[in-house]
Formats: sequence, C-alpha cells, structure tokens
Amino acid sequence: MYALKEMTLVELVEMGAEHYGERPALSMFEGSGLSYAQLEQASAAFTQKLLAHGIENGDKVALLSENSPLWGVAYFAILRAGAVAVPILVDFNPDQIANILKHSGAKAVICSTKLEPKLKPSFGSLMILDIADGGLMNKGPAQEKAAGKAKESSTGKAGAARKTHPRTPSRPGKDDLAMIIYTSGTTGNSKGVMLSHWNILSNAIGCRSIIILHRTDRVLSILPLAHTYEFTIGFIIPLLAGSHIHYLDRPPSATVLLPALKAIRPTIMLSVPLVIEKIYRSSIKPTLEGMKLYSNKFFKPLLIRFAGIKLKKTFGGKIRFFGVGGAPLAAEVETFLKKAKFPYAIGYGLTECSPLLAGCSPSKTHIRSTGPALKGVQVRIADPNPSTGEGEIQAKGDNIFKGYYLDAEKTAEAFTQDGWFRTGDLGFIDKENRVFVRGRIKTMILGATGENIYPEEIEAVLNQSPYVVESLVVEGDSGLTAFVYLKSEVLENLGARIQDSLDAAGELSSRLGTAIANAEKSVANSLGHAFEDAEKKISQLLEGIRKETNSKLSAFSKIYSIKLQEQPFEKTPTQKIKRFLYSKQEKGEKKN
Repeated sequence: MYALKEMTLVELVEMGAEHYGERPALSMFEGSGLSYAQLEQASAAFTQKLLAHGIENGDKVALLSENSPLWGVAYFAILRAGAVAVPILVDFNPDQIANILKHSGAKAVICSTKLEPKLKPSFGSLMILDIADGGLMNKGPAQEKAAGKAKESSTGKAGAARKTHPRTPSRPGKDDLAMIIYTSGTTGNSKGVMLSHWNILSNAIGCRSIIILHRTDRVLSILPLAHTYEFTIGFIIPLLAGSHIHYLDRPPSATVLLPALKAIRPTIMLSVPLVIEKIYRSSIKPTLEGMKLYSNKFFKPLLIRFAGIKLKKTFGGKIRFFGVGGAPLAAEVETFLKKAKFPYAIGYGLTECSPLLAGCSPSKTHIRSTGPALKGVQVRIADPNPSTGEGEIQAKGDNIFKGYYLDAEKTAEAFTQDGWFRTGDLGFIDKENRVFVRGRIKTMILGATGENIYPEEIEAVLNQSPYVVESLVVEGDSGLTAFVYLKSEVLENLGARIQDSLDAAGELSSRLGTAIANAEKSVANSLGHAFEDAEKKISQLLEGIRKETNSKLSAFSKIYSIKLQEQPFEKTPTQKIKRFLYSKQEKGEKKN
C-alpha cells in the first residue's frame, strides 16, 4: 500500500494502474474481470462519454447497479469527470429512488439493464446511461426526446467542439465532495450523507489498526457497494493494497455462496451478522448439541474447536479476516466464534463516519465489544451515567462527514457545540479503551420505575430459542411486546397437521357419497378443529418462548405479550429491522 496523504479517489485508480498494472483487480465469479490497468483505462473511457453527454464539474450523477466490475468503472468515471457520485442501494423501491434522484438533483443516472425498470417514467427528462457501455439506453417517448437532445448536442457544433477538444474536468482536492450516500435508515426517511475524498481515505488509513491487506489477498464481496461499509472496507482498501475483489452475479444464498467459497478461497470477507448467525443456528448448534460428548466439560471445548476448523473449511480454508458489522452480533454466536478461534472481527460505525469508528483485529476481539477507536478517530461518552458509565457515543476525526445534503437543520442537530458528531448510540468505554455499544438512544425504553431497557438485549435472548429465526421488542400499551418470526420447520409441522385433517375430511366426504349436506358440515367441522388446534399450538409455543425468555431477564425487562410475525421483518440492506414500522403498528398508527 502506498502513501495516502493528500491523495484523492481519482488518484487511487490512476496510481493503482501504475503500481499494480496487470494484476487482477475486479472480477465476477466464473465471469470476466479487469486488471488494475484495465480499470484505469475503462474508467477513463467512460469519463469521456460522460463529458460528451454534457456532464459538468460538480454535477450529481447517480449510480444504480448490482455489484460488478462495471460498478467500479462507473464510480471512478463519475469522479474523474469532476462530478459527484450518488450511489443508490438496489433494494430501494421506485418511489425511494425517485425521491433520491429528485433531492440530489442528479443530472444523469448510470443504471444496469436489470434495474432500469425501477426508474419512474416521471423522470423522463433524466439522462439515463447504460452501465455496460456508457451509452444512452432505449427509452420511452419522453426519454427518447432527451436522448435525441443529447445526440444533437454531441453532433452539432458545440458537440463537435467537445469531441475535438473535450472539456478538461477539474481535479478534485482531498476535501472536495466525492459522494452523497442516502442512508436506508431504520427510523424513517433517508438523508443524503456528504462524504469527501479524504473522509473515505482517512478511514481507510485508520483501518490499518484492524487489518492490513496485501496483493495476495482475495476478497469475496457479498454486501452492496452503495453502502459505506462495503464501499470503504471491501472496495477502497483492497484497491489500495492491490488485492483481487470477486463479485457474485446473484444474492449470496447457500447454493450460490458455497461453490464460490470453494473456488475463490477468499482470505477476506465482510458480512452482516445474519449470515453467520444463520449458519450457526441452522447447522453448527444442532450438530454440536446432538453429540453426547458435547455435555462433557472436558470434550466440549475440543468439539467447539473442531467445529471452528470445519467452519473455516466451509469458507474456503484460507479466510484470515471475517468482518462483521452493520448490526449487533448475537452474544451466543460471538461466544462460539471466539471459542472456535474463527477469525472474526467486529466493527462499529455509521455512514456519517465513512463508516468505521472502532474495531479490532481477529486476534484481539473481546466479547460484546467493538474494540477501541481507530487510529485518527476520537471517541467519547457524553454525560455518562455515574453508575453505569453509559452515555451517548460521540466522535471526531477526518472521517466524519461534511453534513446532510441540503439540510442545514439536521446537520446542525448532528453535531455538538464543540464539533463532535452525535452517533445517537448508547454505550460506554472500558479501562482498556474498548467501546461497548448498548443500542440506539431512540430505541431505548424507559421502564416503569426508571430503568433503561435495551430491546436489542431482549431480542438476543429471544433469538436463542430453537424455534425463533428473529424477533423484535417494542413498547406496547401494557408493557413490552415481542414479535417473533418462527423457523419454517415449526410452521411446516403445524401445516402438516392441518393437511392431515384435510385428508381425513376428504376421505370422509368420499365415503358419505350422496349425503352432500352432511359431508359439507363434517368437512367444515374438521377444518375448524384443525385450524383451532394449529392456533392453540402456536399460542402455547409462543407462551413457552415468552416464559423461557423472561426466566433469563431482569424483572423490569420481562416481556408482557408475544405475537407471531407471519412474514419476515422488513429490513435495511444491512439487514437491520426497520423498527419504526413495527413500533407504529403496535401503537395502532397507520403503517407506511
């Protein structure tokens, strides 16, 4: 890795070509890829197309595409054209995308063919470019008109002048705006986070205290590049080091991920907790608990260690850094990973921090802590509780964002009078300077007798149940309410009982022959009993989960009521549940 001081992201791609040349940079799994030299050349060519289409210095250019080498080409092309990138998460719906395009004032959007239908027709005057080649895609009448204008400007006198003497874009300074990230948000509308070149690169420098990458590292990227977590740590840092990044052409389900892990044998991966938690709860935990020797205190550590070795082999056998961030990791899963000596690392940060504030290497992880603040980042606890040391986590450093785009009021609210960023998270720092995050201030519930209740901690206990996939705890009118989404096999067993009743009812109907009226009555009774039985079983199961959970909680944190969540919770791209939706639902407010 070369010196980063005073460097910009534009220089990153140029120096990458100079230092790493024909070494592979970005590749699709079982597909084509680009070397560092080709990445520089392709982004330079795309830059010229952007200039030919009239992109000026400071223009906002949106980027809506799945992860691929072309995403990197388009991103660097935008910056090299003197424009500001507006990456958009692919999971956003058309209305959200339309709002982002409108709020950012994007002059153009670079889009993949697959995601182009998400662009609303109301934005017909917006210039839409195909990420595959930078050319205008075929559109409807309004967009064809815009394409015609673009074509005229590139073939007329002004366009001819541009082609012969293309505009030379101004080179950005390190403190100039590089990108506007619209956060997915778990509490409401997205905000445009403005990040400079140096915000991002300074965070890359700070991450050296956690992990140093090399040219020989292989990175498997499974999180969206439009999120700062993957962008800075899984994209910028590997490119600075000359590492090789691999992308998948579809979501990382087990059938897609396992062959890729076996073939690529990555050394570096980033993930959200849901991935590793699912592997542990669906495979590792049942296997271990099914072994007789697992209850033996002498053999248990050995079996856990063997499970860790097997898990590492599942990830290709060469993994040396498995970063977990975006949401809290379940305590029981982290405890297993620690005992199993799996090379996991926890990171803590926010989009506004480019994104990392604290973290540590796999060899220095401490249960329930995110590790110390990164080098170059200051972290403090504001107004700590005298008895617990807990207070709002606040931060300062070169990685802290420039503000929210076109929102001076929210920008002012985000900072203290002495210039520290308010994270909105509750936590404390121990004597070893390790940061512990308890939860969001907005989600903390004040108990009836003044105690602080952290829903995330109750959910961690609920999720330990062998029947529960995920849960959410909110404040209800009479006390704490828990929503639980049960494992599919639990519901399938109940479904099988209903099917048995249906089969019995059908057989009864056949035997009754012409006695149709009696048959209909018998079938209806059988169905009614079947559904009543299923409902009763679910209620009993939920009540059992509630009682078991409450037995592990303090008196003021106990769950008052528990409800079945019939569909998976709506989540952000980093797999955090959108709490605000369910808090409103429980309080009887209209759901957005």
